[in-house]
Amino acid sequence: MFTNTEINYKNAWKMFHKVHTVGIPKFKRKSRPVQSYSTSNHYSSSQVNAKGGLPSLYNGSIHFTADGQHLQLPKLGLVKVKPTRSLPTNAMIRIATVTIKHHPSGKWFVALLLKSDKPFNAQLPRANSEVGIDLNTDNFLTDNNGQTIKNPRYYRTIKKRLAKEQRILSRRYRRAKKEHRSLRNSKNYQKQKLIVARLHEKVRNQRINFLHQVSTALIKNHDLVVAEDLKSKNMLKNHALAMSISDVGWRTLLTLLEYKAPKYGRTFIEINPAYTTQTCNRCGFRMGTNGTQKLTLKDRTWTCPCCDTFHVRDQNAAQNILAKGHLELTKPLTENSPIYR
Repeated sequence: MFTNTEINYKNAWKMFHKVHTVGIPKFKRKSRPVQSYSTSNHYSSSQVNAKGGLPSLYNGSIHFTADGQHLQLPKLGLVKVKPTRSLPTNAMIRIATVTIKHHPSGKWFVALLLKSDKPFNAQLPRANSEVGIDLNTDNFLTDNNGQTIKNPRYYRTIKKRLAKEQRILSRRYRRAKKEHRSLRNSKNYQKQKLIVARLHEKVRNQRINFLHQVSTALIKNHDLVVAEDLKSKNMLKNHALAMSISDVGWRTLLTLLEYKAPKYGRTFIEINPAYTTQTCNRCGFRMGTNGTQKLTLKDRTWTCPCCDTFHVRDQNAAQNILAKGHLELTKPLTENSPIYR
């Protein structure tokens, strides 16, 4: 039987051979911001028979105590935990693996991979609604009906305070080095390091909570969601927009939509965003052709020179995105189809 480390090592090499951009697998380093390890759960016949006769959350080598406030872990023993949500009551749910994480903010987390013979989530009834979404830095997103969601800009709101705390951290680092003291034993440096880490964690938690709310609302209210397949890595090369693009979390939103759509019986499609902004959704005329000038980021509204239709830039793009999604649905499914359902 392979250990979790061996399984992860083999999977890393498989991913490298499949997608060369992920890079050669590297050994875990102590310098990584988040330290973690995983361990598998094992059910013995004696443990199962002693507690109900079926594998559950309350038997096995990893299990919860009856009060649900303590978790028994191999080698570590009994650990007090505070569940972020109520534990499932279905007797057929069992623990597969557990990952213990230690964050730079000093907090410890336990992530459980649960298994069940029945789906965890019921399929949602049809909403009889479809939506195309255009992601942008002005508003977080605009849909084909013209509705917008404001960009919260969590990093920008805390940027000044974070810069101040990081300057203090830098001064304490230089002082410790000047006095030939190890950073591990420099209490003021460690205190300040914790303050900076918690500010970063606050921004991350705010952003991921916002993205979960938006993605869940889109999936629950629409049978079909169509979005642009944005390449954030390429867009970050634009230094004028790099901070705004990093702060907004577009790629994370698309990842959340990818796994939530099949989970709730919805369809999510990623389409190539080429020319969705420059094309009139009514007549199909493309700006930048026939002697016309391309639209720039400053052009928030425009009128089609061919059919005289007035467009709001982002809404027009969202309508073109939805139309491209319908076109993808008519194509036969292949292994590389950008459709998740």
